[in-house]
Amino acid sequence: MEAKGCVQHLSIGQIRNTYGKVAIITGAASGIGEAAAKLFAEHGAFVIIADVQDVLANEVVASIGPDKACYRHCDVTDEKQIEETVAYAIEKYGTLDIMYSNAGILGPLGSILDLEMDQFDNTIAVNLRGSVLAVKHAARAMVANKIRGSIICTGSLASSLGGSGPHAYTISKHGLLGLVRAASGELGRHGIRVNCVSPNGVSTPMACKVANSDPSTVDARSAQLANLKGIVLKAEHVAQSALFLASDESVYISGHNLAVDGGFSAISSIMSLTKH
Repeated sequence: MEAKGCVQHLSIGQIRNTYGKVAIITGAASGIGEAAAKLFAEHGAFVIIADVQDVLANEVVASIGPDKACYRHCDVTDEKQIEETVAYAIEKYGTLDIMYSNAGILGPLGSILDLEMDQFDNTIAVNLRGSVLAVKHAARAMVANKIRGSIICTGSLASSLGGSGPHAYTISKHGLLGLVRAASGELGRHGIRVNCVSPNGVSTPMACKVANSDPSTVDARSAQLANLKGIVLKAEHVAQSALFLASDESVYISGHNLAVDGGFSAISSIMSLTKH
């Protein structure tokens, strides 16, 4: 299938966004990645779902349609698998326009005093090292093929605010923001943009599993703590922000951390709790 030569009937809004572009999305079998895969495809992109959850990933492909999506088993901690996934995109579609490094884990909970270092290392390997590999190999392909691409990483409120997540997770997400800023500085000369989208708490399957709660309970807890009232943050909202960063509508945005947190990181939590 040739991505660039495919003619489809799309709305003006779809043509404006990711029509005809090829995207790899890691961790796209569920949660934010799944929402992004479906949204990108709706806006004309060809999507490669890179994940380790084979059954779920194939279900996502089926829901999108095999003409617009395909699956590659990819453990983001394994450099060879990342490299092969990027090579697969180039071989199948002739290009790689978007890399959305979204795969991540919450990691160990509890005190820094009791942090198990093997669990810490695994969190860093998935959340930070995996994104480094995604940026590295996507950028290599984009530079070699003279593609003015967009690379996006899923950060977190914990990328910029301590105490908003477990220790290993917060450390990994702080590092991720450093990766985005450093990479954007180098890759700008090649016309490649690198950005970060950082949501507050979302009731993804991972979050629900860690909280041992159903989505409605996690949503209620998030809404209670949120600064912006009247709306509950969903995976689809994060996907919409990633779509913007992936599209030509953000053509001069790079090195940016797009907070999708309802203003939580911009205000004082002490003042926000003060009754007036």
